[in-house]
Amino acid sequence: MKIIVVGGAGMIGGRAALHLKAKGHDVTVAGRNPPATGTPLGDLPFLRVDYVNMDFDRDALGQFDALVFAAGNDVRHQPEGVGDQHWHDANSVGVPRFFEAARKAGIKRAVNVGSFYPQAAPHLVETNAYVKSRKVSDEGVAALADDGFVAMSINAPFVVGAVPGLVVPMFAAYTQYAEGKFAPMPEFAPPGGTNFISTQSLAEAIEGGLEPGEPRGSNLVGDENLSFQDYFGAFFEGVGREKPPVRDEEHPMLPDGAIFFGRGNSLFYDTDPKVAELLGYRRNDIVPAIREIVAQYRS
Repeated sequence: MKIIVVGGAGMIGGRAALHLKAKGHDVTVAGRNPPATGTPLGDLPFLRVDYVNMDFDRDALGQFDALVFAAGNDVRHQPEGVGDQHWHDANSVGVPRFFEAARKAGIKRAVNVGSFYPQAAPHLVETNAYVKSRKVSDEGVAALADDGFVAMSINAPFVVGAVPGLVVPMFAAYTQYAEGKFAPMPEFAPPGGTNFISTQSLAEAIEGGLEPGEPRGSNLVGDENLSFQDYFGAFFEGVGREKPPVRDEEHPMLPDGAIFFGRGNSLFYDTDPKVAELLGYRRNDIVPAIREIVAQYRS
């Protein structure tokens, strides 16, 4: 298939693009800015797409058989000084509007990479504008699906992993933190935990969503339920150190604002076996993914 990966210069889209390329597909990376030259992603064709402002070549979009959309906005993308209207514009309106353009251009299959919050913590929909925007965007994508346009959302929890040639500042910092490079910053883990999935598992799930069959609607995926102590501990153990202790205070590397379900709480769930079987992604991949990260960023 000829596949366009919007958000393909980032961590999730980048891993998906390289995985789909390795599986023999003709992959083009798309976004506002191209990947770095001289990297595996930089070697792929690039198409400029600004989906929020609907700035892209519609004729060029029509050359693709399938769309992977990994550009939905989260807390990392919110411009400074912009309030909740950003989530409405970028996610609630922007994502379905772009999928409608993809359908009109002739794309036949499409996967939207969304967030786990609306399904795993539905009570947040009414109190958190970001979570609400993810739910609205998923519903908008699902409403466009028909026999000629097989569209679905794959909703992922916390995503962890490396991408060859791409520097992910968060994981570079986590590795340096585990090495003790940020002393005298205190070394600890916050209480609570959540579900995690690796970039590779998610890439395989995306591939499964593009294969023949009729996956539609919102599909909650995940891999392992881990405490934050075990999560950070995997980085520490990866550099040959013991897990840090738990302290009930805001963590410098994982601030309370990034834990929508509240510090000290755990957002655990089991993936529906039918969804996991349908999408066909690997499991128990978090520790291997963290080892890969540490190998990339270790001093």
